[in-house]
Amino acid sequence: MDDKNTISRRGFLGAVAALGSIGLAGCGTQSTKRANVAAAGRTAAKLPERGEFVLRGGQILTMDPVLGDISGGDIHVRAGEIVAVGKDLRISSGEIIDGRQMIVMPGLIDTHSHLWNTPLRNLVDEGPKMGYFALTLALGGQYTPEDMYRGVRLGVAEMLYSGITTVHDWSHNIRAPSYADADLRALRDTGIRARFSYGTPQGGLSRDQTMDLADLARVQKEWFTGPSDDLLTLGMSARSLSDSPRGAVSIPTLHRDWDGARKLGLPITIHTGGKGRVALLESEGMLGPDVQLINPTAYDEADFARIVRSKAHVCLSPFAEMRSSFLSSRLVDMLKHGILVSLSVDTAAISGNNDMFAHMHALIDTQFAIYKDPMSLSARQVLEIATINGARDLAIADRVGSLTPGKRADLILVRTTDLNMAPLGDPVQAIVRSAQPYNVDTVVVDGRILKRGGQMTAIDVQQVVREAAESLAATRARAGG
Repeated sequence: MDDKNTISRRGFLGAVAALGSIGLAGCGTQSTKRANVAAAGRTAAKLPERGEFVLRGGQILTMDPVLGDISGGDIHVRAGEIVAVGKDLRISSGEIIDGRQMIVMPGLIDTHSHLWNTPLRNLVDEGPKMGYFALTLALGGQYTPEDMYRGVRLGVAEMLYSGITTVHDWSHNIRAPSYADADLRALRDTGIRARFSYGTPQGGLSRDQTMDLADLARVQKEWFTGPSDDLLTLGMSARSLSDSPRGAVSIPTLHRDWDGARKLGLPITIHTGGKGRVALLESEGMLGPDVQLINPTAYDEADFARIVRSKAHVCLSPFAEMRSSFLSSRLVDMLKHGILVSLSVDTAAISGNNDMFAHMHALIDTQFAIYKDPMSLSARQVLEIATINGARDLAIADRVGSLTPGKRADLILVRTTDLNMAPLGDPVQAIVRSAQPYNVDTVVVDGRILKRGGQMTAIDVQQVVREAAESLAATRARAGG
């Protein structure tokens, strides 16, 4: 393994922290031009080959209702596909990977993340100038396509390090076609599985201006007509409704955007914080099984019924919702109604990092606090929400989300001998309540080993952090500091 592609946990976190302190010198117009040239001239990174291997002796959480949990089990992977799962598999070829003292489980699935603003994590504060929305508007307007690439790549690198194998990239700073292409290149180059949802630029459109549907169609044609095993899928990120007459988008414009996406056969995602959003969408005939509703903190019983009728699905983000609205979603009620619910970080700029383990822990404890009942939600339900439910939400459960033979090999190995994990009691409780990104030993996406022995195999982390820091410094300089 090349030394430049390895980094310790301390080095990784220390390098990320450097984003907040790098200087602003020499970050003017010339750096912007260089960034645009760099984005246009990038070539795809070299990813590991999809080989053949057998994971031996792991504590397997398949998340498959038939297979269940397997103690001391094996998983056979060939050419990116899970061939067999069971005990004492007889395999004559392929590498043997020691899974003893490891929890082996599907990769975590983040179903809503604004990856491009990951570098802003240690700048976002509170108030009218330094709050999330004000800051992302001010700095997002100064982004170049290369800044887009670097920000997304930073977020994905951290996600892969932390055991997230699929992300829904909610891309809402697309200022020109080159921005969409830069974002997609970052997803492709890092090897993560992703839905890319094409959005509108921060503060770039009037409420009566239709999104760039022509470029959305171009992206679909140029990026999503490849092989059937491609890791990327496409969606559309809709602008939010607002109580204000000068809100983010008018209803007629929203209809035009949604009609354009649906003509292309694309799923739609929208933030729905605030009372009355779901009712309005239903009254306009816009809800459906192709719609993902985000931030359900204000939903009531009538909203739950609307969602059930429409077969829409819901994504919640515990830390972002508490920080932005001082509320927590009523997950237990949604589950009782049979609503499909998934989990997301939302944005590292608010949550501070891309740690889905922390979000699982926060989710279960906030529900206990809401319902005042420690039996209201189980750790296994939370783990389902972070894995197989995420796959269902993104319409890829036929490919990933459980360790089922025939599915693609998206999986992680989590050490059970680290100080914060030992001794191992119940493995599901250990994942939901004790695990941290540091405990993730191995990450496999589509059969490619992208993290091994705690080290990244395909991403030069130091380069990723350095270039993200350079982009942030230049962006802040262009915004006047």
